[in-house]
Amino acid sequence: MHDDRKLVEGRLERVLRERIRPAIHPATTPLDVEIWSTPGEPVPVADGLAAPTRPITAGTAWGAPWGTSWFKVTGTVPAEWAGRTVEAVLDLGFTTRQPGFQCEGLVHLPDGTPVKGIHPLNSQVRVGSPVAGGEEVHWRIEAASNPDLEASGVPFQPTLLGEKATAGDAPLYVLGEMRLAVLDETVWNLVVDLEVLGELMAELPVDGARRWEILRAVSRSLDALDLQDVNATAAAARDELAGVLAAPAAPTAHRITAVGHAHIDSAWLWPLRETVRKVARTASNMTALIEDDPDFVFAMSQAQQFAWIKEHRPEVYARVKKAVADGRFVPAGGMWVESDTNMPGSEAMARQFVYGKRFFLEEFGLETDEAWLPDTFGFAAGLPQIIRAAGATRLLTQKISWSKTNPFPHHTFSWEGIDGSRVFTHFPPVDTYNCEMTGAQLAHAVRNFKEKGVATRSLAPTGFGDGGGGTTREMVARAARMRDLEGAPKVDWAAPADFFAEAEAEYPDPPVWVGELYLELHRATLTSQAGTKRGNRRSESLLTQAELWATTAAVRTEYTYPYEQLEAIWKTVLLHQFHDILPGSSIAWVHREARETYARIAEELQDIIGQAQSALAGDPSGGRELVFNSAPHTRRGIRAGGASARPGDGGAVTPVPREGGGYVLDNGLLRVEIDARGLVVSVYDRAARREAVAPGEAANLLQLHPDFPNQWDAWDVDSFYRNTGSDLTQVKDLSVEGSSVRVERVFGDSYVAQLLSVPADAKRLDIDTLVDWHETERFLKLSFPLDVKADRYASETQFGHVYRPTHQNTSWEWAKFEACNHRFVHLEEPGWGAALVNDATYGHDVTRTVRDGADAGTTTTVRASLLRAPRYPDPETDQGVHRFRHALVPGATIGDAVREGARINLPEHTVTGTAADIAPLVTVDDEAVVISAVKQADDRSGDLVVRLYEAHGGRATATVRVDGFAAERPVPTDLLERPLADAPQPAVADGGGWSLALRPFQMVTLRFGRG
Repeated sequence: MHDDRKLVEGRLERVLRERIRPAIHPATTPLDVEIWSTPGEPVPVADGLAAPTRPITAGTAWGAPWGTSWFKVTGTVPAEWAGRTVEAVLDLGFTTRQPGFQCEGLVHLPDGTPVKGIHPLNSQVRVGSPVAGGEEVHWRIEAASNPDLEASGVPFQPTLLGEKATAGDAPLYVLGEMRLAVLDETVWNLVVDLEVLGELMAELPVDGARRWEILRAVSRSLDALDLQDVNATAAAARDELAGVLAAPAAPTAHRITAVGHAHIDSAWLWPLRETVRKVARTASNMTALIEDDPDFVFAMSQAQQFAWIKEHRPEVYARVKKAVADGRFVPAGGMWVESDTNMPGSEAMARQFVYGKRFFLEEFGLETDEAWLPDTFGFAAGLPQIIRAAGATRLLTQKISWSKTNPFPHHTFSWEGIDGSRVFTHFPPVDTYNCEMTGAQLAHAVRNFKEKGVATRSLAPTGFGDGGGGTTREMVARAARMRDLEGAPKVDWAAPADFFAEAEAEYPDPPVWVGELYLELHRATLTSQAGTKRGNRRSESLLTQAELWATTAAVRTEYTYPYEQLEAIWKTVLLHQFHDILPGSSIAWVHREARETYARIAEELQDIIGQAQSALAGDPSGGRELVFNSAPHTRRGIRAGGASARPGDGGAVTPVPREGGGYVLDNGLLRVEIDARGLVVSVYDRAARREAVAPGEAANLLQLHPDFPNQWDAWDVDSFYRNTGSDLTQVKDLSVEGSSVRVERVFGDSYVAQLLSVPADAKRLDIDTLVDWHETERFLKLSFPLDVKADRYASETQFGHVYRPTHQNTSWEWAKFEACNHRFVHLEEPGWGAALVNDATYGHDVTRTVRDGADAGTTTTVRASLLRAPRYPDPETDQGVHRFRHALVPGATIGDAVREGARINLPEHTVTGTAADIAPLVTVDDEAVVISAVKQADDRSGDLVVRLYEAHGGRATATVRVDGFAAERPVPTDLLERPLADAPQPAVADGGGWSLALRPFQMVTLRFGRG
C-alpha cells in the first residue's frame, strides 16, 4: 500500500468531522423545555424547583447577565430504544470556543438531588444503559447566564459586564437543542481510537516505522467503514485498529501520572457567589465520573471550596465525602485557597496552611503533604519554610511555564527558601493545568521534560477548569488507550501523593533552586486595585493586634477570647488572598465586594481590640490615658503588647522656611530640606555626617508613566513603560499644616496632597500621600534617588527578607524590573544604609546609575509603585481616593528597617482607664528575633501560642519571657500547634524565661501550657 501520508491524514480529519462524530447519536428525540428566570440573585434550590415555568423553544434568547434561570426538561424514552444506551444532550446555548467562561448549569432530579453539571464541552447526561423504553425524564436545570467577557473574540477589551449594576438585562444566550439521544458506544469508542492514533501519528517522526504502521492501520479502518452506514460498520473499523492499539510502550517510555483536575478560580471573571455554584457543578460531575470509571482519580484543592459545598450543597458534599473515603476524590494542597504567595504577610501565609490542613484533617482525617499552586503568580522565597512548618514537604506549580524571558531550567527539583528549608517541587512539563490528554500535549510533555536521563515521570493535571466541568469521559478514554501504547508516554491515574512518592524515590538528589521562584510575567498584580491591597494589609495588621490584645486580656482579666469570631475573620481574609483577588485581576464586582468586606472586617477587629484593651485598662472614668502599642520592636528587644501613660514619639518638629523657598525640618538627628517644588532635595543624617539624597536629585518625586501592556491589562506591566514618563514637579500649594509640610499637586484629571513630617525623636521622614486618581492607563511611582552604592537590596518577605541585585548583568536580573516587598525595602553600603517603609504598597523597582564627573558616585533609586489604571477586566480600576504612608529612614540597619516597617503598620491606640502601666505579655531580649503572633491555642485549651522568627538574616540566641501567668516550659510545635518531637527544646535561661537559638530567618512556634 502506498497511501500518501498527507492524504490519509486529511481523509481522517474530514471523515471524523462529517461522518463518524455525527453518528455517535444515531437517533434523537426532542425534550419539552420550560423556563423560569429569577429576577434577582440565585434562589435556594427548593424555590427554583417549585417556581412556575413557561414553555421555551430552541432559538429563543434567555439569560440576563449574571442571571439564573431554572429549566424544566421532560420527555419519554421511545419504546423502540429498549436495550440501547440513552443520554440527554442539553445545550443551553453553548459555544465551543472554550470549555467554560460562559453559561453553565446543574441538573437536578425533581426532589432536588443533583445529577450532573452541564458545560460547553460536557453537556450530556446519562439516562440509562441499557434502557427498557418508556422511562420518563423529568429534570430541573439551574442555569447561570454568566457573561463571556471575551465573546467578541478580541481579548482584554473593556467591558461593563463585570459589574451587575452596569451589565444591563439584555439576554446573552440563545437556547440550543435539548434532546434525548441513543449513544452508540461503538462509534464513540471508534472516535476516541482514531483521535488518539491520529494525534500520536502526528507527533511521531515522519520517517519512523511506528508512524507508518499507524497510518496504514487508520487507512484500513477508514476503508472498512461504510460512510453511508457508519453505525453498522464501526465495529469492523475498530477491529482494524486493534493491533496498533495493543502494541506496548517501550520500557523507557516517559511515565505520566494523570490527576483529574478542574482549576476553579475562587473568583475572577465572576463573583464569589458564582464560584460556590461552579464548585458544586464540577463536584457533581466528578463524583459521577468516579462512579462510572474504576481507574479515575480526581484531586481538588482549596479547603474553602470544600467548605462551600458543605454549607450550600450538602447533598453534593455527601457524595464527595464518600469518594474521598474511597481514595478517589483527593483533597490536595492543604491551603484555604490557592492564594497569591508574594503579598500575603507572614502570619497570613502560615494561616493559609493552618486552616486548610485542619479542615482536611477534621473533615476527612487526611494529612496532605503537598502545596498545590498551579496558577499562582510566582512564589516568595519564604514559602518553603512555611510549607515545612505546616507538616508538608512538596510543592506543585505550573505557572512558571508562563515566564517570558528565561525558561526555568528544571521540572523536578528541590526548592530552598531563605532559612534553608527545602521542599521537593514538581513543575509539570505538559505546561498546562487544563490538560485534555491530547497527543500534542503529551508529546510536548515528553520533549519538554528537562530531567531526562535522571528521572522518568511527570504529572499532568487533567480536566477543564473555571466552568468547564472538570475531567471528561473522553479524557479518561484517551488516557486508557495510552496506558501502555507504543510511541506514547505511559499514562496512569493516581493521586498527587502517589506521584510525589514515586518521583522522590527515583530522584532522591534533585538539583536545588535557591530563593524566590519569580514569575517573569504578571508583575503589575503587585499594584493593581490598590484598595484591595490596602484592605488586605490593614486586615492582616488588625488581626495580629486583635489576637495579641484578646490573649493578653484573656490571661489577665475576665475577658473571653473570641475564638469563633477570629477564625471566621481569618478565613475571610485568607479567601480574599486568592490569586485573582489580592493581585487585582478580577472583575469590578469582586473588588467592590472586597472593599466592602474589608471595611466590615476592620470594624469587627477594631471592636475586638477596643474591648480587650478596655478590659485591661479598667474603669474608663479613671481619666488616665494609656497608650497601647502593638509594634513589637524596641531598640533593646521585642515585646508583645504593652501600654503606658507615656506619649508615643513626642510629636513632630515644626517646619521653618528655607532660603530660596520651601521648608526645613530638623530634629537634631535628621535635617530635611523641601524645596519650592515640594520635593525633598536633602535628607542629612547628622550622626553619620552624610547626605541620603543623591547629588542634584530630588526624593519624594512622583513620576507618571504610560501603561499599556501588550496583553493582560490588569496583570502586566511591560518594561517599555519606563521609556517615557513625566516628573510631577508643578506645585499647586506648598504650606505648613501643623507640624507637617503640605504639598498639593494637580495633574491630568487627578489631585495629590502630601504631608511631610519628621518626628521629634526619630531619624525618619514620614510621608502621607493622598491621591484622588482619575487617570486611565497610567502608572504612578514615588521615587527616592539615594546616594548609596549597593549591589543588592533587601525586600521583606514572609518571616524574613530576600535579596535582589540592583544591577542587570543577566537576563534573569533584568527580568525582575518590578518586584514585591512587604513592609520595607532596605539597601546599604558598608557602614550606612537606608530603608523605605510603607503601610499598603507592594510593587517597587530599584535601579542604579553611576554619576558623571569628578564625583563618580552611585545613585541607587528606589521607587514605590502606587497606582495603575488598567481597563480590563475592571474598566474603573482604582478610580477614586487612595491613601499611602511611607517613611524614608536614613542610616538604617536591617534591624531599623524591620522595626520601622512594623511601626508604620501597627499604630498606637489610646484608651482611658485606671490601670497602671500594662507590661507586655511576651518579651524577647534580642531585637533580631521578632514576634509575629501571640494567640490562644486553636484547640480552646487556653494555652498560649507564640510565633517568632530571626529577622536580620543571622544567628541569634534570645530569651523569651512570659508575664502574667505561670507558664510551663514551652513546647516547639508545627503551625497546627502540634508538638514537634525532634525539635530542640528551649533551655531555662538565667534570670527566668527560656533560651532559644535560631538560625538565620528560622521561624519557631512555641506553645506555653498554663501552669
